[in-house]
Amino acid sequence: MRCPFCGNLESQVRDSRPNEEGSAIRRRRACLSCGQRFTTVERVQLRDLTVVKADGRKTPFERDKLVRSIRIALRKRPVTESRIELIVTGLVRQLEASGETEVSSARIGELAMDVLRDVDTVGYVRFASVYRDFTEAKDFSEILTAMDAPAPLQTEKD
Repeated sequence: MRCPFCGNLESQVRDSRPNEEGSAIRRRRACLSCGQRFTTVERVQLRDLTVVKADGRKTPFERDKLVRSIRIALRKRPVTESRIELIVTGLVRQLEASGETEVSSARIGELAMDVLRDVDTVGYVRFASVYRDFTEAKDFSEILTAMDAPAPLQTEKD
């Protein structure tokens, strides 16, 4: 692991702990050259995901970008950093478990909105305003009205 301070490739693991309910390992490392300590996180990756943008461009999936987006939506909300990590881990697992190597940015956005709706409604509206590119106040009104509407009743078919 490359030292973020001096760039040396040699480091020593000082401590390892499970993180995010066992889905990641947090390692404390010490650089063998400069002696600085730093932390790394190791996660299981089932497959490399590619994001297909609305304009057709393809880019590698970046977990950190999803973390940033959700963190911004939940800024100053009563949601802990560990909860955000669990949310993102769950979303990534869902994407990886789909069996697809290419996933649309729209699918990622919809999955994130579904989770945020249950976690924090203010965060949900914030995320939706950016994801759906709200341009007018009525856009906010429409999403708030949709949130308040009762879920349709499911009826059994004979």
